[in-house]
Amino acid sequence: MVLWAGIVHADDVVAALDDLLPPVQTETEQVLPAEETEEESEDSGQNDEKTGEDKDAKEVDEEEVDEEEEPEPEPEPVKPEIEAPDEPLVSTLPTPQTADIQQQIQKLREALDNRQHVLDLSEQRLAFAESLLARLDNEYESFELRLEKAGLNLTDDYANLLRQRLDRLRSQTIASGLTQGISAQLSAAREEQLRLEEFEAVIEPDDEALGRMEAKRTQLLRQLHTTVTKHIEVLNEYYSVVIKLLRRLEQYQELLQQRLFWLPSTEAVDSSHLGDLYRGATWFISSLKWKSIKRAVERSMEERWPLIFLFIIILGWLWVRRRKIRRALIASGHPVGNVRQDRWQLTFWALLLSLLLALPGVILLGLAHLLLESGNSFLNALSRGFFNAAISALLLRGVYTVAYTKGLGERHFQWNKNTLTALRKYIPVLLAVLIPILIIMPTMNTTKGSPYSDSLGRLLFAIASIALAYFAQKFMSAVRKDQPGSRTLILVHIASVATPLILTVVSLWGYHYTAVQFEGLIFISICWVALVILIHYLGLRGLAVRERRIALKQAIEQREAERKHAEHREAAEISGDGLPPMLESPQRDIHDISQQSEALLKIVSVILAGVGLFMLWENIFPALKIFDEVTLWTIQTGAEGEPPIPINLWDVMLALGIGVATFLAARNLPGTLEITMLSRMNLEPGVGYAITTLATYIIVFIGIAATLAGLGFQWSKLQWLVAALGVGLGFGLQEIVANFVSGIILLFERPIRVGDTVSIGGITGTVSRIRIRATTLVDWDRKEQIIPNKSFVTQDLTNWTLSDPITRLIVRVGVAYGSDVDKVQDLLQQVAVENERVVDDPAPAVFCVELGESSIDFEIRAFVRDILDLMPLSHELHSAITRILRANDIEIPFPQRDIHIRSEFAPRGPAE
Repeated sequence: MVLWAGIVHADDVVAALDDLLPPVQTETEQVLPAEETEEESEDSGQNDEKTGEDKDAKEVDEEEVDEEEEPEPEPEPVKPEIEAPDEPLVSTLPTPQTADIQQQIQKLREALDNRQHVLDLSEQRLAFAESLLARLDNEYESFELRLEKAGLNLTDDYANLLRQRLDRLRSQTIASGLTQGISAQLSAAREEQLRLEEFEAVIEPDDEALGRMEAKRTQLLRQLHTTVTKHIEVLNEYYSVVIKLLRRLEQYQELLQQRLFWLPSTEAVDSSHLGDLYRGATWFISSLKWKSIKRAVERSMEERWPLIFLFIIILGWLWVRRRKIRRALIASGHPVGNVRQDRWQLTFWALLLSLLLALPGVILLGLAHLLLESGNSFLNALSRGFFNAAISALLLRGVYTVAYTKGLGERHFQWNKNTLTALRKYIPVLLAVLIPILIIMPTMNTTKGSPYSDSLGRLLFAIASIALAYFAQKFMSAVRKDQPGSRTLILVHIASVATPLILTVVSLWGYHYTAVQFEGLIFISICWVALVILIHYLGLRGLAVRERRIALKQAIEQREAERKHAEHREAAEISGDGLPPMLESPQRDIHDISQQSEALLKIVSVILAGVGLFMLWENIFPALKIFDEVTLWTIQTGAEGEPPIPINLWDVMLALGIGVATFLAARNLPGTLEITMLSRMNLEPGVGYAITTLATYIIVFIGIAATLAGLGFQWSKLQWLVAALGVGLGFGLQEIVANFVSGIILLFERPIRVGDTVSIGGITGTVSRIRIRATTLVDWDRKEQIIPNKSFVTQDLTNWTLSDPITRLIVRVGVAYGSDVDKVQDLLQQVAVENERVVDDPAPAVFCVELGESSIDFEIRAFVRDILDLMPLSHELHSAITRILRANDIEIPFPQRDIHIRSEFAPRGPAE
C-alpha cells in the first residue's frame, strides 16, 4: 500500500526530500507572484505595508555596499529553451513493380519536397542550438571567471540573483526526450536512404533507349538521395550539439549550486524579527478557515475517493488487528536461538510486522494530505506538509517499532538494551516536536506566508534542530553506557549533539539556506546509514542461522566419523594392518566460515554506505572532484587520429580500491559461499571445496583484469603477454598444470573420495587427503604415498569402496579322496553362515571346483562389509574349517608324490 501510494505521488516524494526539514524562502522568491484565492486576498493590507517598509530599508542598506568587489550579473542571461522534436519523417516511396513511371515521379517529387522542408527545419534548429551553445559557453566562462575574482565577497542581493538564475535554469531546460527524438529521426532517415539505393538498383533503364520520363525519375532519385544524406549529417551534428548543451547546463547548475551553498540567504536575526513572529503566528491561525477546509475535503473526496476509502479501510484493519500483530511480533522471537526451529524468515516476518505497527499514524497523516490537496494555496501547502510529516513519521515510527520490547531489535538482532530503551522513550518526544513543524513549514512558501519565512521559519527550524540535538544527547548517552571510555563514541556523541546546534546558529546568522541544506543532507544520510545497518543486521541474522545449522550438521557428521573410525581401528588391530589416525576431510572450520562471511558482509555494507554518502555529498563539496583533475599519465590507444587516454588520480584510486576489494573477496569468499549456497545443496565436501576454489580463481582473474583496465592497460597491449604465459605453461609448467586440472576433475567427478580404499600402480591404501596438485594414500604399513593427481585420471584405478564397500573373500579347502562330498559342502556352508563378518546379502556359497592330484578341492565364497574384515575373516574361516572337519573325521590330506629312484652304473674298463 505504501509503495503504491509512493508511486502515485512520485513527484511529491521527490519534493519531500527537500522539505523534510524547514524550507528556505529567499528574498527573490518572496516577491515572485503566486496565485491567490478570494479567501486569501481579503486581509493583505497590513502585511503588504510592512513588507514594503522592509524592502525600502533593505534597498538603502544595499546601496552602501561596495560594488567593485562583486561581479556584475549578465544583463540578458541565456534561456535554454528548445522545443520537443517532431515525429520522424517516413516517405511513401513508389513500388517499381506496381506503379507506373508517372506515379513514381509524382511520389518522388512529394518525398523530395517533404524531405527538403524537414531539412530546412533541422538546419534552423541546429543553427539555434549552436548559437545557444556558444552563448551559454560564453556566459558560463565569464560567470565562472567573475565568481573566481569575487570569491565569497558577494552581497545578499547578488546571492538572491544567483538563486533566481538557478531557478530559471532548472525550470527552462531542454525539452525532455529531445535526444531520443533526434535518434528516431536519424534511424528513419537511414532507412529511407537504404530504400532509395535499393529502388535505384531495381529501376535500371534498358540498354535500347533512355526517355525523358526515365531521366526525370533518375534525377529526382539522386536529388532525394542527396537531400536525405545531408539531413543525416545535419541530424548527427544536431545530436552532438544537444548533448554538449545538456552537459553545459548541468555544469552551470552545479556551479551555481556550489557557490550558493556558501553564501548568506538572508539577514541575521535581530529584534525586528520579533514582531514578524507574532504576525506570522496570527496569519497562520487566521488562515485555518472552516469553510475552506470543508470545500477542500469535498473536492478531494470527489477527485480521489477510491484512494481515500482504501486508506480508511487499511487504517481500520490495522487498528483492529494491532494487538494480534503485536503478539505475532513477540511470538516470532521465541524460536530465535533454537537451532532446529530458528529460521531467517522469522526475522523478515518480524520486520514486516514492525512496519505494520508503524503504519497507523503514517496513514492518518497521509489521509490529511489527500483530503486537503484540492484546497487553496494555503491548504495545498498544508497538505504538502502532512505528506512530509508522513514520510518522517514512517522513518521514525519504523525505528520505534523495531525497538519494541521483545521485538525485532531485542530478540532477533540482540541490540543493546540501553539503546532500545532510549529509542522507545525519546522517539515519541522527537515526533511530537517535528510533526507539527513539518506540517507548518510548507505554508511559508505561499505568497501570504513568504514574508514570515525569515522569522517564523527560522524559529521553527531552530526548535527542530534543538529537538534533534536533545534526542542525539539522550541516545548517545544510552549507547555509551556499556563503553564509557570509547574515544570513537565520544567523538560521535559530541558531533551528533553539536551539529544541529551549530546549524541553528548558522541559520540565525543569515546562512539559512546553507543550514537547511546541510541538515537535510545529514538527515537523509542518517536515514541511508540506518537502512544499510538494518540490511547488515538482516544479513548477520541469516549468517548466524546458517552457521548454527552447519555447526549442528558438522557435529553429527563428526560423531559418525568417530564411530566409523573406531570400528576401522578395531578391525585394523585384529588384522594387523595400519590405519591413519583420522581421515582429513576437505571440510571448512565453522569458526573460519563465520569470520569470513561476516568480514565480507561488513565490506559490502561499508561500500554500500560509502557509495550512497558520496553521491549525496558530491555536489556540496567541490573538493571531492579534485581527483578527476589530477592527470598522472596518458596512454596511447594506437588508433590513428584518436587522442591519448588520460589516467587521473581518481582512476588510480579506483583501481587500488578494486584490487583491495578483490583481495578481500577472494580471501573471504569460501566461508560466504559455504553459508549462503553450498550448505543448502547437500553436496559432498570435496565438491564444495572445488566450487569455492574455482570461484576464488575467477574472482581473482576478473579483479586483476578490472584493476589493469582502470590503470589504462588495454587487452591489445596485454595479449602478447598472455600468449607468452600460455606457451610457458604449456612447456615449463606442463605437469603442474596437468595435475592442477586433474585435481579439479577428481574433486568434481569424484572417482575417489577421502576414506576410499584404492589400488593404483601396485599401491593399495586409504585416501587421506585430496589436494589440487596431489593426493595422499596411507597404505597398510601406515606409509603415506604422495601420488600426483594426473595418475588417477590417466592410469587404471581400482576403487574398492567407491559405490559399494562389500568385498568378496575366497577360501580354498581340500579334502581326501573318499570323503562325502555333500557332507563337506554342508559343513563348509555352516562355517560361512555362522560367521558374523559374513554378510547375508549376497549370501555365501560353497562349490566343489576341482579334483586335484591328492585332494578334492572346495571354495568358500563369502562377502564382507569392509575391506579391513578380509584378513580377520580369512583367519576365522580357516580355524573353523580345521575344527569342524577334524570333528567329523574328514581328512585334509597332505600333498602326495610318487618318487622313483633310478640308478645307473658305469661299465668297468679292461684295466680292472
